[in-house]
Amino acid sequence: MEAQQASPDSSSEECTVLEALPGKGTALICSQHKGKVSVLYCLACEISVCEDCMNGEHAEHPTDSLENIVDQQLAALQDRVDSAKNRLPQIRRAVQSLRDILQQLNSQRSSIEEDIHSSFSELYKTLDTRKSVLLMELEVTYGLKQKVLQAQLDTLLQEEAAINYNCSLTGEALDGENKAVILQTHKDVGERLGDLASQGLPLQPEENDQLDLMMEIEGLRKSIHNLGTIVTTNAVASQTEASGEGLEQCVVGQPATVVITTRDKSGGLCKTGNAIISAEVCTPDGSVADGEIVDHKNGTYEFQYTVKKEGHFSLALRLYDQHIKGSPFQLKVTTNAASTGSSDGGARKRSAKSPGSRSRQKGVRRGGSLFSTPKKRVNPIEDDLIFRIGTKGRNKGEFTNLQGVAACSEGKILIADSNNQCVQIFSNTGEFQSRFGVRGRLPGQLQRPTGVAVHPNGDIIIADYDNKWVSIFSSEGKYKAKLGSGRLMGPKGVSVDQNGHVIVVDNKACTVFIFQPSGKLVTKFGSRGNGDRQFAGPHFAAVNNNNEIIITDFHNHSVKVFNADGEFLLKFGSNGEGNGQFNAPTGVAVDVNGNIIVADWGNSRIQVFDGSGSFLSYINTAADPLYGPQGLALTSDGHVVVADSGNHCFKVYRYLQ
Repeated sequence: MEAQQASPDSSSEECTVLEALPGKGTALICSQHKGKVSVLYCLACEISVCEDCMNGEHAEHPTDSLENIVDQQLAALQDRVDSAKNRLPQIRRAVQSLRDILQQLNSQRSSIEEDIHSSFSELYKTLDTRKSVLLMELEVTYGLKQKVLQAQLDTLLQEEAAINYNCSLTGEALDGENKAVILQTHKDVGERLGDLASQGLPLQPEENDQLDLMMEIEGLRKSIHNLGTIVTTNAVASQTEASGEGLEQCVVGQPATVVITTRDKSGGLCKTGNAIISAEVCTPDGSVADGEIVDHKNGTYEFQYTVKKEGHFSLALRLYDQHIKGSPFQLKVTTNAASTGSSDGGARKRSAKSPGSRSRQKGVRRGGSLFSTPKKRVNPIEDDLIFRIGTKGRNKGEFTNLQGVAACSEGKILIADSNNQCVQIFSNTGEFQSRFGVRGRLPGQLQRPTGVAVHPNGDIIIADYDNKWVSIFSSEGKYKAKLGSGRLMGPKGVSVDQNGHVIVVDNKACTVFIFQPSGKLVTKFGSRGNGDRQFAGPHFAAVNNNNEIIITDFHNHSVKVFNADGEFLLKFGSNGEGNGQFNAPTGVAVDVNGNIIVADWGNSRIQVFDGSGSFLSYINTAADPLYGPQGLALTSDGHVVVADSGNHCFKVYRYLQ
């Protein structure tokens, strides 16, 4: 076998080539000393050499065994291979993350594109309707005026013709000078002429000719010119920074502040707001701080929070679900203001927003409560999480802002997947069964379904928040009818009473409507306010064995009970974190014993009350803490199912009735 030739661009210093020798396999052969095998490695020249080379030009150079050097370089290469391969999981995770973001970006674009088309279609319809109304109004007004004027004109023309005719007859008689004709004409026509001469005629116009059009075009044109905006930022988590004493330490019970500065991929400052930022102060067993995020609309944000016990905590700041620079931060909480080095103890006036709420920004969908504030639990029910289903996404078994929950005797759990515009159905054990729903504003389509209930006849009833009506589907998801259109402003929750009537909680109107399944209104009650029969953002409803209606009053931090006719019976709850208090209650259900189960959204917990509103206990959710619970129901096998909107899943807990 001939020796391999060195490549034209190989180093002139290299003096060995590979060659197969009899009995020696493939060896390094010295190219300068024919037949000599290289067994050494010149460390100075970093090449393999033979013994003759060492007696010549490499005589003074340090060497090592070629075998040792090969082993070393083999190990070094292996280390580099391993190091390179170790990057693969990171790269794959980054690739998957980018694919997820791209998929979400595409979904958002498609969703917004649909919203734009839908919104402008509604505007076109409204404009066409107004155009038709104006044209109809013009025709009616014109018709009325024209009828009056034409009738007056016809009268005058008839009188003119009558006068001319009778005068003509009389003139002929006068011209003939026949006495007999004159006498007859006087008898036949004279009286008639007298009547014509003295008859009152409508000589003045009985109508006018005014028909003007007033169109406030300029203001409308300006409004349309500024209608809608695409909200986004270029902020990325890897460049976004946080500062402030609240990153490292704070005092128990005193507000602390962290300033978050968003930056783009090049480190440049973002100058607009509306970024989606979340924050948590937590221990390994769950979140323990009450706080909020304030958007200054200039690319900076403030996280203002209060911790109620001392210790070492973790402060996580995320931008678009990604940790920002340095996050999570290690936070020390003390009871001594002096130990923090702050002259005012970190005191700071907080914005007047609901505790635990996300900064509300136009065009940004709001998730559940960001902050869990559990207190020491008294007499907790000894129940555990059975299972949780779901993650954030748009596929089967994935959710984006799930809200309403229902369960039926056939062993099914129904979830109103609000931002995915559908209802998903699972078995009591969590197996996905089906889903139905398509985005749109036509009957049978959904636009932010928030509440869901099951009628005794099997029909599925859905509160369609943005379409401002309630849709009824068959148990297979086939559209049947809608009710409440034209009456409802923002239906949030739905339920069914023992008469088969559909109870609709209208969040915007602060009113509860009760309909027959045919759509006929039975009764309605409630108005905006904080009185016994008033609401401030009511959410969901449940019905007990006495056919009494139980409503969660979100901003009044209470639960109210009414009879089937809408008469107020009782209320319970107040704003706070103690037993029996609420921070914006949402979901509600009633067990067979009449006990009332309430999802406490802002406090991220589930409380249990007896039928009179006396606090009994909590559902034990410590194993997998809730993160902004919404809808709540009891499954046919007696467990509690809750929509955990902040964690993009629903959870089922054991419940002892």
